[in-house]
Amino acid sequence: MNMILKGDICYSKSPTELETVENGYLVCEGKTVAGVFAEVPVAYRDFPVADYGGCLIIPGLCDLHTHAPQFAYRGLGLDMQLLEWLNTHAFPEEARYLDANYADEAYSKFLNALKRGATTRACIFATLHTPSTVMLMEKLEASGLVSFVGRVNMDRNCPDYLCEHSAAEAYLSTKEWIERTNGKFRNTTPILTPRFLPACSDELMGKLKDLQIEYGLAVQSHLSENRDEVAWVRELYPEAKSYGDALDRFGLFGGKDVLTTMAHCVLSEGAEEDLIRDNGVYVAHCPQSNTNLSSGIAPVRRFMRRGIRVGLGSDVAGGCHTSIFRAMSDAVQVSKLYWRLADQNDAPLTIPEVFYLGTAGGGGFFGKVGSFEAGYEFDAVVIDDSSISSPDAPGLEGRATVGDRNAEIDNSAAVGRYAADNRSTGVARAAIPDRIARVIYLYDDDCVIDKYARGERIVR
Repeated sequence: MNMILKGDICYSKSPTELETVENGYLVCEGKTVAGVFAEVPVAYRDFPVADYGGCLIIPGLCDLHTHAPQFAYRGLGLDMQLLEWLNTHAFPEEARYLDANYADEAYSKFLNALKRGATTRACIFATLHTPSTVMLMEKLEASGLVSFVGRVNMDRNCPDYLCEHSAAEAYLSTKEWIERTNGKFRNTTPILTPRFLPACSDELMGKLKDLQIEYGLAVQSHLSENRDEVAWVRELYPEAKSYGDALDRFGLFGGKDVLTTMAHCVLSEGAEEDLIRDNGVYVAHCPQSNTNLSSGIAPVRRFMRRGIRVGLGSDVAGGCHTSIFRAMSDAVQVSKLYWRLADQNDAPLTIPEVFYLGTAGGGGFFGKVGSFEAGYEFDAVVIDDSSISSPDAPGLEGRATVGDRNAEIDNSAAVGRYAADNRSTGVARAAIPDRIARVIYLYDDDCVIDKYARGERIVR
């Protein structure tokens, strides 16, 4: 679709640069961004305009790590540490997805929450149950969101009721799932998902590498999240230099042909950081989960300084919220604790930095995603922040719109009206970066007016 969105535009060009245009025009040509302009260029003056005057327009947010089947029990067991929590809550809940009726209802609730929020892209863990995983992928495709979805693999060190019977069976089941889903959707893509190394035998990891080579799939897993987990990997692989090195020996840890994201990396350091950087692995920073499960604080400032690719993850249900805005505010807060308590050479993260992590930082895993620079895929979220504005800020009563959320975009004769009305009040609105900061801390899903992914409007 060719279209133009008008409003107060904000996006990142780098981790330290917020680019803003008040009453600007964001042009979508096909499925990509043509540019952001103060006035509509002649070449685009026939494009239909959606006037969101007074609202913020930002890139869609990217969730690099979440567990769809855990959504139903958010908030439970968060006084536990990771391994106890997995056995008490996560594994019993995920076993329920053998029941198609339960999966249908639970995944519908997850998708409704994801659609209402500001997320347009996500990397998602399902379970080892192929039918319910395919169901989740079908629901995601119908939603208009863009996602990677993984059928989880685990064949050891897990409950019998949630364990592949053998590596060979896991291979055949995963291959069958890939054949059913790979290339079958526009916006939903399978991703290889060994749950974490202690739960996957060497034979299974080798077979997953075979599948990765055959189909060219990306990989997602967990890395160096918890002290007990890291110690466990050290016992299982005493010859490995690090947790990451143990994964790398199976060829499932980045590199030229293996797009990879690893959640957490709380305890990564030294040689493991070098390997993450050199292999181009994306780190999914999940600050709320790491706090809830007592895992610690990932050294994100150090990662960024060393050139490691970092995005943000909600990690439901270790995290309680699907909101990546919440992940942004949590990332700032835990970085302050890391600076104060662990390393005063690593300054706390800033608002521009966490905004970048939640948009272009994580968006890089999906390609040219997460910014409004020309040539990026067109993902956009429109936010009405009037409910959290200062008392002296003008309201949005005069804002020209395209009607209700499900209306077709059309050329509006009222384009520019709100801007003129706003200037006539003589009241200055807050600067866009300040409004972004308040949204990060005070946002709720009702602030989202519209959202677009790959140039198509998502019906919320």
